[in-house]
Amino acid sequence: MLEQRTIEQLFRQNYSKMIHLARVLLGNDEEAGDVVQDIFLRVAGSDVPPKNGSYLMTAVRNACLNRIRQMQLHERVKNLMPIEEEADLQPTDKRLEGLEEIAAYVDEQLEEPHRSIFRLRFDEDLTVGEIARRLGLNPNTTYKYLTQSIQRIRHHFDKH
Repeated sequence: MLEQRTIEQLFRQNYSKMIHLARVLLGNDEEAGDVVQDIFLRVAGSDVPPKNGSYLMTAVRNACLNRIRQMQLHERVKNLMPIEEEADLQPTDKRLEGLEEIAAYVDEQLEEPHRSIFRLRFDEDLTVGEIARRLGLNPNTTYKYLTQSIQRIRHHFDKH
């Protein structure tokens, strides 16, 4: 673990450039602060300090690009299942009945890994990346399976 003095020196020399780059890439001060903080936490936990500031700037760029990819993936999945206003106006017991029908369809009709991916996403509220890590799958494959599952469910219930 690095000495406090070394970490403080790295922080003073590089923080303003790092936070500026993160803000430009993410367009969000809070997200930018989180990214830079995560990088400093990783650096503080390592045994060897970075040789120069370009390592830290590259780390910021990579972390921001990962965060952007994660946000885009989340948006794409969210857009697959838009909330319909008419569903919001249904009584709660009617909505619960619909959810139970979907759950039964998932259990009876979806095969693995589609079933597990769907359950982890909507029952446990995990991100596609978290699901991929948990199941040992590629995130793109996980996203594809989730998309296929949602499309099958939509197709089935649109017919009814």
